[in-house]
Amino acid sequence: MSQAEEVLADVQKRDDDIYRVILEAEPIPKEIRTAGFGGVNRYKKLQGLKNSELIVESSKKLDQITKQLYIQSKSYDHVIEMAMAKEKMIASIPAIQPISNSDLRRMASGYGMRMHPIYKRMKMHTGMDFSAERGTEIYATGAGKVVHTETSRRGYGNKIIIDHGYGYKTLYAHMSSFNVRQGQEITRGQTIGYVGNTGTSVSPHLHYEVWKDDQKVNPVNFYFNDLTPAEYERMIEFSSQQTQSFD
Repeated sequence: MSQAEEVLADVQKRDDDIYRVILEAEPIPKEIRTAGFGGVNRYKKLQGLKNSELIVESSKKLDQITKQLYIQSKSYDHVIEMAMAKEKMIASIPAIQPISNSDLRRMASGYGMRMHPIYKRMKMHTGMDFSAERGTEIYATGAGKVVHTETSRRGYGNKIIIDHGYGYKTLYAHMSSFNVRQGQEITRGQTIGYVGNTGTSVSPHLHYEVWKDDQKVNPVNFYFNDLTPAEYERMIEFSSQQTQSFD
């Protein structure tokens, strides 16, 4: 039983210090892991026997190990559930570039104050512009559901919005055509449409936005599946330049 306790203690430590840390979950409190049994005297029938003290203490120890094993088993059930949910979340969060972009200089304009190409004044640019030929494939940057499609000659022109869950949404604007429909479930990397020059756009390009909890955030922070550290530094440099936006 002492050997079993040593192994169990190691399993508990791995659970609290590794698996739950990775999955961003709180460790199981020590008082829950080591809680004893309450109520009536469970061992009364063992008293008065030969070597009863040894028998009672052994029974208590075995019951304690059994309870801790049960708690640990339930904990692992929870860890598996969290891992599966985490896998789904990782697949859903926007994590790639929306168009194939081997030449990072095709990233034409970044997030921030930029000169508007039509109004010729500084205006907040809430996404990133990727210069590309008309008809270039546009990819979903994370798994999710198409919650909005719109065709228009104004503003963002033809656009798609994808809800990825976990508070994340992405917008793809100035498209020439769509390859998905509203309500459709999609996967990361799936072609959702094609680059165009619709709406208030001065050149064929994709305007791409990332929303977190309905707040527009800098998309440059979400390309970690696509770029090496060196390429990411170059992307930061290009996106920070005070260039004119394309929309």
